[in-house]
Amino acid sequence: MKEKVYFSRTITPEKVLELFKLVDKPLTGKVAIKLHSGETGNQNFLKPEFWKPVIDYVGGTVVECNTAYEGTRNTTEKHWETMKEHGWSEHFTVDIMDEEQPDMVLSIENGKCIQKNYVGSHLANYDSMLVLSHFKGHPMGGYGGAIKQLSIGVASSYGKAYIHGVGNVDDFWNSDHDSFLESMADAAASVVDYFKGNIVYINVMKNMSVDCDCCAVAEDPCMKDIGILASKDPIAIDQACLDLVYGADDPGRDHLIERIESRNGVHTIESAQALGYGMREYELVEVE
Repeated sequence: MKEKVYFSRTITPEKVLELFKLVDKPLTGKVAIKLHSGETGNQNFLKPEFWKPVIDYVGGTVVECNTAYEGTRNTTEKHWETMKEHGWSEHFTVDIMDEEQPDMVLSIENGKCIQKNYVGSHLANYDSMLVLSHFKGHPMGGYGGAIKQLSIGVASSYGKAYIHGVGNVDDFWNSDHDSFLESMADAAASVVDYFKGNIVYINVMKNMSVDCDCCAVAEDPCMKDIGILASKDPIAIDQACLDLVYGADDPGRDHLIERIESRNGVHTIESAQALGYGMREYELVEVE
């Protein structure tokens, strides 16, 4: 059975909340709200005010983990400063999940490239998750969406290096590229399993640069905004975003497609479907 992906071309904070409600999946217990805090200097990340209505409605905690590369979020101390500078801790309760060691280790039963995933230890405090993703390009993954948020996003600083290195944290920038993409799909599976599918996904196709929000110096958006998507399926929602990019008549789409294809970005979706925690086939339900 195809999963529904709700889609609106109207991009407002209120529309994010409306689409969340249409998914009609209650998030029970203590809710982790995974989003991207934005590297200092990045001009494209989605700000706290944009996400505020849905976060206030859900009543959860904004969660993040430290990065594995130099910048303003690679230590807990610097990450907290960035959270303050960007307004996250002003508007919401915030939790940097790998602030305390040791990491939580999730097993990946059917992982193709990695069999364990190192995530922030505070993940144990949550019963469900709302994944808020800014869909855009990415220097390594080709694109960033729901699957990347589940994998690299929830992974601790060590876990990020572990995924990138396909298990070898000592040489994590030089791993086989397709194996890295498969490792992201593996890691995402462990988070879906941990929450027993009690997750809702929202992807926002706005400020679409070829670069990620993790880039302090990022290219400006290369194509016009497309819309908001919401679903219970992380694979379907990412596939729907790719299809909308390919189907756009914006001349800037070619630049984004080149980034996605040059990094074989679709392979992450292919690998995720092979693991069985979602499907690439979906029913797009357009909402005005």
